[in-house]
Parts: sequence; structure tokens; C-alpha cells
Amino acid sequence: MSAATAGAAGAALSAQGSGPVGVGVIGAGVISGAYLRTMTSFPDLQVHAIADQNARAAADRAEEHAIPTHGDVEAVLNHPEVEIVVNLTTPAAHVAVGQAAIAAGKHVWNEKPLALDVDAGKSLLDQAAAAGLRVGCAPDTVLGTGLQTARRIIERGDIGTPLTALALMQNPGPDLWHPNPAFLFGEGAGPLFDIGPYYLTTLIQIFGSVATVAALASTARTERVIGSGPNAGQTFEVTADTHTGALIGFASGASAQAVFSFDSPAPRTGFVEIAGSEATIALPDPNQFDGQIRLWRTGSDEWEAIDSTGPAHGRGLGVLEMARAIRSGTGHRASGDLALHVLEVMASITSSARTTSFVSIGSRAPDVPVLDDGFDPARPTLGAA
Repeated sequence: MSAATAGAAGAALSAQGSGPVGVGVIGAGVISGAYLRTMTSFPDLQVHAIADQNARAAADRAEEHAIPTHGDVEAVLNHPEVEIVVNLTTPAAHVAVGQAAIAAGKHVWNEKPLALDVDAGKSLLDQAAAAGLRVGCAPDTVLGTGLQTARRIIERGDIGTPLTALALMQNPGPDLWHPNPAFLFGEGAGPLFDIGPYYLTTLIQIFGSVATVAALASTARTERVIGSGPNAGQTFEVTADTHTGALIGFASGASAQAVFSFDSPAPRTGFVEIAGSEATIALPDPNQFDGQIRLWRTGSDEWEAIDSTGPAHGRGLGVLEMARAIRSGTGHRASGDLALHVLEVMASITSSARTTSFVSIGSRAPDVPVLDDGFDPARPTLGAA
């Protein structure tokens, strides 16, 4: 079964269960706090358990967010009320943990990237489809009010036909602030795999599938120093590219240029501009859930500011949207198929940088409709269990 078929099979599942959807979290690291603050506020989700190989970390998160069960991975996988496993492990563990969750009969939400390589990502989707289960994947920032408002502006024709885009993400690197940053500079990471999914997913939802890429990449330093936390001052090895510049050609004929860098002393993040036939739109930061939009119309002499409308919320919004889709038997938006296409784009950008040649993309991204105007994460929609 192809990955595309796998994703379609997962999206075509009949409605399952009733009441709030049970969630278990595997991985109690830095990002788990953001997910748990949001997910525990949604009435349509119920967080039952959290696991981590560091028992103290799991216990602390459980106490902080009033989660009844904590422990090792089996505490989540064997929990009878957990329907979705939210996999917040490091990228190298995403597929193994996702496969274990599917084997336990659970749907999976993976942090980005979906996998370290395309074949592993396809394998995960195929396993889920064979089991009649779903895979969702970050980023879910594209479901936030900022990018949803921007998509509505574009889709109603305010900028005419989208033609080109420029996306920039530059900063000194997460080694300055993350207490355990080594994994962000290893396989399946670097700025392309760590931050690129936010920008690439945004561009794909506006322009459609990527058809071809070309890129150059470099690594400024082979060692870095941890800048904060109990391990501050320790050095670690850098094996990932820390600066990538890419040319992106879309199947529609549109094109984009993108830079993803951990080598810039001056930070420049959240920069995405899309030039259309009638106007240019500056999007909110793709790594955030809200933010102001700016529009420069043909013949204008200044930017027009447009406020985002709708609920912003935060990480975990995609888990909620997926949970509601499970109950209704409809497709979820932050899907495994979309994440697999983004993964192939990133892998192809890496390959292009190694070979200095254009690389064609074999997969195609699913169409992802904007959220309904009435989508309200804070409103209970699933009734009592």
C-alpha cells in the first residue's frame, strides 16, 4: 500500500467513540509544557497519562498539569483510555515510538519531523493504515489564527495569483538557550529539519505541492557549547548542516527562495513574504499561532496592517482538530500525508546540497481546507463520555 493510500485510508475512518478523546503523552521534555498547557485546557481532550525515560521528568509534568498517570512508555501504551499518543520524543525516536503506539491500537500525533527519512515515514503511515489508525504531525501552527487569516485573504483573491515567496529564518542557534541542544544539531535536525517544517508547510498550503528543489548548505562550526542549564559550558559535536539556502519550485509553476540558518548572530525569524499578481502579503511567523498580517497593494506607498481573527491557542491545536475528526469520521488537516511530503522536500533539499543538482519530488501534498469560521477549541463539541 502506498503512503498516499495509507493516508487516505486513515482519513476515511468511520466515526469512533463518544465524549472527549483520551490522550497520552510520551516525552516530557521542553516542548511538552507548551503542549500540555494547551491540551489540558481543551474540553474535547482528556490527558490521562505521560511517560518519559526520565521518571522524574514525567512525574513533574504530571504534577504540574494534574495528569493522573505517569511512568514509562508502557504506562501510556497500555492505558485503556488513551486513544491518541502524542509523541514528543527526539526526532530519532519518532518512528519507533509511533510504531509502538500503533501496535498498541492508538492513533499517533508526532512532533515534527515525521521521521528522519522518507522510507521510515512511509512505513509508519502504511502501518497505521493497515491497522485502521491515523497519523497526525506537527506543525499545527498552520491552524492558528494568524496563518488561517492569511490563507483566507489569499484565497479570496486579495493578492491576485500567488507567484513567488521569500522565507527567512536566521538566528545564532538553540545552543544558546536549550538546556540539552545536541539533538538539534544531529541527524534529522539542524535548522532545515527543526524549523523548516513550519515554513515549508505554510508555503505548501498556499502554493500546493513542491515539484523540484535545489540547495546549498554549510556547517560553520563542528562543535558548539551549551549556553544554559545544568550542562552549561559543555561542548557537543555538530553533524547537521547549520545553514541551508533553497530554491523551491511548485507544481503550480510558482517558486520560492528560503534560508534556514543557525549561523547568524542577528536573528531574523518569522519572515515570509508572498508576492502575488496584485499585492504582496507578509505572513505572521509560521512558528507562532497568531500575529499581524501586512499587505502591500499595487500602487500603494505603505504597508496595510491586518489583524488576525479567530482563536490562536497553541501547540496541541492539531491534536484537538484530529481528535474531533476521529469522532466525526472526517479527515484531519495536519495529516501524515502532508508531513510526509514536507519530509521528502527536506530530504531532497539535503540531497541537492550534497550533489549540487536539482532534485525532483515524487510525492504530492493533500489539499488542506481552511478551518471553518466557527472552529472554537474552547467549546465542547463531543459531549460526555
